[in-house]
Formats: sequence, structure tokens, C-alpha cells
Amino acid sequence: MTRALTIHPDRLLPADSATRAIARALYDTVKDLPIISPHGHTDAAWWASNAPFGNAAELLLHPDHYVFRMLHSQGIALDLLGIGNPDADPRESWRLFAQNYHLFRGTPSRMWLDWVFAETFGIEIMFAADSADHYFDTITAALATDRFRPRALFDHYNIEVIATTESPLDDLRHHRAIRESDWGGRVITAYRPDPVVDPEFEGFHANLTRLSELTGEDCLSWPGYLAAHRQRRAFFAAMGATSSDHGHPSARTADLPLVDAEALFRRVVAGGATAADAELFRAQMLTEMAGMSAEDGLVMQLHPGVYRNHNAGLFARLGRDKGADIPLPCDYVHALRPLLNRFGDDPRFSLIVFTLDETTYARELAPLAGHYPAMKLGPAWWFNDSPEGMRRFREQTTETAGFYNTVGFNDDTRAFLSIPARHDMARRIDCGFLARLVAEHRMEDWEAAELAVDLSYNLAKAAYKL
Repeated sequence: MTRALTIHPDRLLPADSATRAIARALYDTVKDLPIISPHGHTDAAWWASNAPFGNAAELLLHPDHYVFRMLHSQGIALDLLGIGNPDADPRESWRLFAQNYHLFRGTPSRMWLDWVFAETFGIEIMFAADSADHYFDTITAALATDRFRPRALFDHYNIEVIATTESPLDDLRHHRAIRESDWGGRVITAYRPDPVVDPEFEGFHANLTRLSELTGEDCLSWPGYLAAHRQRRAFFAAMGATSSDHGHPSARTADLPLVDAEALFRRVVAGGATAADAELFRAQMLTEMAGMSAEDGLVMQLHPGVYRNHNAGLFARLGRDKGADIPLPCDYVHALRPLLNRFGDDPRFSLIVFTLDETTYARELAPLAGHYPAMKLGPAWWFNDSPEGMRRFREQTTETAGFYNTVGFNDDTRAFLSIPARHDMARRIDCGFLARLVAEHRMEDWEAAELAVDLSYNLAKAAYKL
């Protein structure tokens, strides 16, 4: 049975009619603001080449690990979806997705995708097995037109700036091509040094050799290694970067004496480092990177607390980022103390901290951000990038850290068209939260109006120096 696809104008706004009216008025003031997307994992090659996306599966299924991890959880083989299998028929992969779309009921992915289907492609019937071919043909035909090329979509959705994330080993050729083109869209990079600061990262020693080749520094010596980072950070900054990003298993930092740091580095590069050595080295490098941020002005982002590639067989077969990353408990009070003792009061330094461990919001992160001038809270992230996750974030952090020790919203996605959908969701949730404060006479309406703009636009632009 074919059903209509309905995107309700008041979705996600408060159920109480009086509060909803306040939220609706606030949302109307921010819904068309430009999008600041300061952290994500989209592919800079899209805007460098401006080549059309090939088909519906290539655009909406293959890049989105939120989608295929849910399908995998129900026993659907990833190779049938075209994940790591270029020989898969994209139409058949899409049909399989459609047959199982009911799995996404109640999830943010369902809301993001329905928004894209209706708002971007103008589809008026629900996505299901009997409409799969209609969706595939409608979307794929649209993608063949100039209006749906990457740069046109970037402009259509009023994206002011978007940051991708690259390794120090990346030559940034796509960013260079964008800068040298006649297109005015702003796509910048961010410095993500995990492959050359994590001794447990696959190919770590080969990566150090490559870093030596790129920089002309001896990256098997501690001074040469640090000099290489400074050189690559300067290159990234010259190519538009305003931030670095660090995806460590924990938030642990260390501040070792020079002799101990050099001895630890020698153990790491010798290839015999223990797991404890690897953790201590990552901890030391966070503090080293903080020092470099104080020098060069790159905003430092920390995304800890994830067990990456938990599914060993899937990782061996398909590599990273296949939906098998699992959140971990995370300590921040003890872990960040060495770094914050060095740089927490330094006006040159800016640290944005994220978490997947919501138990730390009120107990640790909000008090830390509510004290240290250098530290701000990143938004509800990844598994918590959801309506309830965003509400919990505001409820548990605002009373201690306020709004202005947070940084607005990051979409943090590989799926291009989920960016406007995610920002729309965040704006609705924040307007609903502010409306409740107004309705309870805890905030004036004009203050909520100012805050709605700050949370949707100004805070991210300022925090990331954009």
C-alpha cells in the first residue's frame, strides 16, 4: 500500500501548544540562516571535480554508516548493499534498503532521510519496497542535472563554510583545486594527525616514513618528529584549516619531562611499545598538540571515548568506518588535568571537547568548561546526535556551563545531504528548549531570540575562527 510522505511543519517542536507557538516563532527566525559546518567527513573531491553523483545508492546509502550499520545489525550483508563491493548492482542495493526501511522508525536517520526525500527531491510518497524503483529513478535522474551537482547543492543549501578532515599525509590536492577554481564556495580542511600519533594505528611506522618524506624532517627523532607536525600544520593552515581534530580512545593527557618524552618516543618508533606505552604516547601528543595550537592558533578538537573497529572480521575485510565503532566510558577530570594545567588559562589556546559518554555531561564536562577559559563543549555527537540526545545535552550542561561555553552545532557526517537535514533538526530542538525557558519565565523572549541565532550560527563561526 502506497502512503503519502508527510513532513510536518511542527516536527520536533514542543507538544504543548503555548510552548510550541514560542518555539515556532523562534525557529522562523533561524531556519534560513547560513549553515556553518565546521567539522565533518565529506569528500573534498566532490567540490573539486563537481562531477555528478552517480545514483541514489551512491549518494544516500554508501557514505552513510548510520544507515548501513542498522541494516547490518539485522543480518543484511554489507556487500549486497555495495559497501566494499563495487560490483553490486546499485538498484538492487537500493531495493534492499527500501525493503528494510521500517527498521529506521523512530531513529534520527529516518527523519534526515525523509527530509532529503521530500525537500531535496520533491518525492510525495513514502519510501518502501513498492516505491523503491520510483525513488531510485527520480533521484538518479535528478542527480544527472546541473542543479544537483555538488557545488550547486552546496550553494542551494546556503552552506557558508564546510570543513573536511584530512591526515597529515594528505597532499590536499582537492582543496588546492577548489581554491584555484572559479567557484566561490568555501571548503576547508582540518588537521587530523591520528595516523602518525597513534602507535596502534595500522601502518604507523610506514606513516612516519611517509611523513619524513613529505617534510624533509627525521621523524624517527623526537625533535624532527615535532618539527614535521609544525610544518604540516602550517601547510594545512595555509590551505584554509582553522582547527585540528584528535580521535583518541581516551581523553588522557600527559606532560612528561623532555627526557621521558624522548625515551617514550624511542620505544614507540622501535616497534616494541606496549599498550600502556601507546596510551601514554597519545596522551603526551595531545599536550604537544595543545602547545602547537597555542603557537599557530588552530582550534583543537578532541573526540575521545570510542572503541574503533570493534568488529575485527569486518575491519579485516572492509577497513575503517564501517559502522562498528562503539562508545566507551570516558574520564575527563583526571584525564585532561595535565593539558589544562598547562594551557587551560592560556588566551592563545582553544579546546573543544566532545563525548559519547553522557554520564559526564553534568558531572565533569560542564564544570570543566564552566571554569577553564580555553575549554568549550562540542555538541551532542555521533550516537547522541539525535532529538533526545540534543535535549539531554542542553538539560545537563546549561545550568553549569551556560550556552556560551558551547559551540553551536556540528553535523559530523559523511553523507552530504544529511547536512541541511541535521542542521534543521538541531535548530528545531534548540528553539524548543529555549521556548520552554521562555514559557517558564526563566528567560525573556528577546534573549531567546538572540540565543537562537547564536546557537544556530554565531557560536560555531566564532569558536572555529570562521
